[in-house]
Amino acid sequence: MNVHEYQAKDLMRQAGISVLNGATATTADEAVEVAKKLGGSVWVVKAQIHAGGRGKGGGVKVAKSLDEVKQYASDIIGMQLITPQTGAEGKKVNLVLIEEGCDIDHEYYAGIVLDRNTGKITMMASSEGGVEIEEVAKATPEKIIKASIDPSVGFSAYVGRKLAFGIGLKGDQMKKAIKFFKGLYDMYIEKDCSIAEINPLVTTKSGDVIALDAKLNFDDNALFRHPEIEQLRDITEESEQELEAGKYGLSYISLDGNIGCLVNGAGLAMGTLDILKIFGGEPANFLDVGGGATKETVQKAFSIILEDSNVSAILVNIFGGIMKCDIIAEGVVAAAKELELKVPLVVRLEGTNVNIGKKILSESGLAITPADDLADAAQKAVAAAKGEL
Repeated sequence: MNVHEYQAKDLMRQAGISVLNGATATTADEAVEVAKKLGGSVWVVKAQIHAGGRGKGGGVKVAKSLDEVKQYASDIIGMQLITPQTGAEGKKVNLVLIEEGCDIDHEYYAGIVLDRNTGKITMMASSEGGVEIEEVAKATPEKIIKASIDPSVGFSAYVGRKLAFGIGLKGDQMKKAIKFFKGLYDMYIEKDCSIAEINPLVTTKSGDVIALDAKLNFDDNALFRHPEIEQLRDITEESEQELEAGKYGLSYISLDGNIGCLVNGAGLAMGTLDILKIFGGEPANFLDVGGGATKETVQKAFSIILEDSNVSAILVNIFGGIMKCDIIAEGVVAAAKELELKVPLVVRLEGTNVNIGKKILSESGLAITPADDLADAAQKAVAAAKGEL
C-alpha cells in the first residue's frame, strides 16, 4: 500500500525523524493560510499523488511570496499531472503540501528495501541525491553505499557510520545522520514497510539532516497489524480494477502492455511477466488469483482483465498445488462463455489434477490454445497478441 508524501512525513515526524513543517491544502486560499501559519518568506508547493518525478511534470514549485503560493497552488490543484511514473494519462492532483523553505547545502539519497535473496534488510545511501537512484546505479554504481542488516540483530551504530561516512558526512552531521538512519530503520520495521525512500535527504547550511521528500510503501499482508496505516489509504489513487480485485482477494496491477495475464502465485506471476518480455511481448497486467481461488473468482479475474481495452490476448499460467487445475479450468471455461470472449486465449496448466483440467478445456468447444510449458505459453501468447496464432 502506498501513502502520500505528507502522510509519510507525518509518520516519520511521529518516529522522531527530522522533516520540514508543512500542511496540506485543497484550494489556493487554504494554501495561502497554511503559508501564513508556517511563516517565513519562502515556501514549497508540492502536488500530492502516488507517483515520483512530480517536479519534472510541474508539480513542485518554490514560492517566494504569498501571491506565488496562491498562483502555484491554483495551477497545481486540479491539474492532470504527468510524470515518468504515471504514464501518459497522468494523475489528477486533489491536494498540495505547503512546506516551509529550506536552506539546502547538499542533497543525498537514503533508502531501505528487503533483499529477498538474503532475507536481510538493505539500507542504501548516496551522495547523489535529487535524481532517480536507478540513474545513479547505472552511471556511477560506486556512489551507492549499501549495508546489509540481519533483522534478528537489528540496526547498529556501525551501519550508520558506514553509510554516513560513505556519503562524505563528518562530525556533527555524521552523528545526526546516524540518528536519522536508525530512526528510519526502526520505523521501517515497526510499521512493516516494504520500501522507505528519502530522495533527497539534505544537509542544511546550519548543519541539520532533514528528509526533504519521503516515500513509504507498506506490506499489504501486514496491514491487519496497523489499522492506523490502513486508514491512510487513498482510494482515488487506485484504479477501479485494483479496487474491484481487492474485494475478491485478487492481487491486480495494471501495466501498459496488451497481453492479459492470469496466474496463481506472485513469484510465478513475476516469472510470467519476465518471460513474456523475453519473447517480445508486453504484459497488460499483474494478476495473482492466489492459492484459494474458486471458479467464481477466476471468472471475476477474467472480467477485470477484459476491462482493459488494450488486451489483445490472454495468457493463463497455473501451477496446481493448493489450487487445483480442474477448478481453474472450470473457471476459465465459464468465464469465456459468460463474457463471450473474443480475444485469443492461451492456457498452460501443470500440477494437481492437470489431466482433468486439460480435458475440461479440450471438451469445452472453445478456441483455447493449450501450452506445454511456460516458454511455449509465452511464445504462443505473444504470437496471439500479434494476430499470428
